[in-house]
Amino acid sequence: MDKRELDRYRAREVGFVFQFYHLLPELSVLQNVTVGAMIRHGRLGYIGQRRQAEARASELLSAFGLDHRLRHRPAELSGGERQRVAIARALINGPRLLLADEPTGNLDRTTGDAILDALADLRAGSGLTVLMVTHDERVAERADRVIRLVDGRVVEAAPMTGGSVVPAKSLD
Repeated sequence: MDKRELDRYRAREVGFVFQFYHLLPELSVLQNVTVGAMIRHGRLGYIGQRRQAEARASELLSAFGLDHRLRHRPAELSGGERQRVAIARALINGPRLLLADEPTGNLDRTTGDAILDALADLRAGSGLTVLMVTHDERVAERADRVIRLVDGRVVEAAPMTGGSVVPAKSLD
């Protein structure tokens, strides 16, 4: 796969959720979410897809309880609202894989649980694969499978549905 094909794959098939949101401060909530569609379709392709992208973004934001914040800027949002915008941005293109770095790390427990519930619903309804990094045992307990790393090495991989711990071999 050459660089161009890899870029295309990432834009269409992978969504990224960053711990510190990485929203563009000069854009509205709606615009921040549609950025992913702009990247996927390119500048000219996006022009023809703009209405559909904005409708999809509005739908995602509504599902995350942010339909009243579409025109707000990130600085006007709470941390939980910013994270929900970041997750909506990651989902705008309907990816098959969602990579999430501590998606609940900056949130209170109630908001974090709501985000995890929303991700679980998306996963169940669409077949979305979620790969999440967390230091929070409570969050890890909700996973189907946990892989523990120590100093960058896999030390165990365990299904979380009552299965036994499977010792992992070193990745040397």
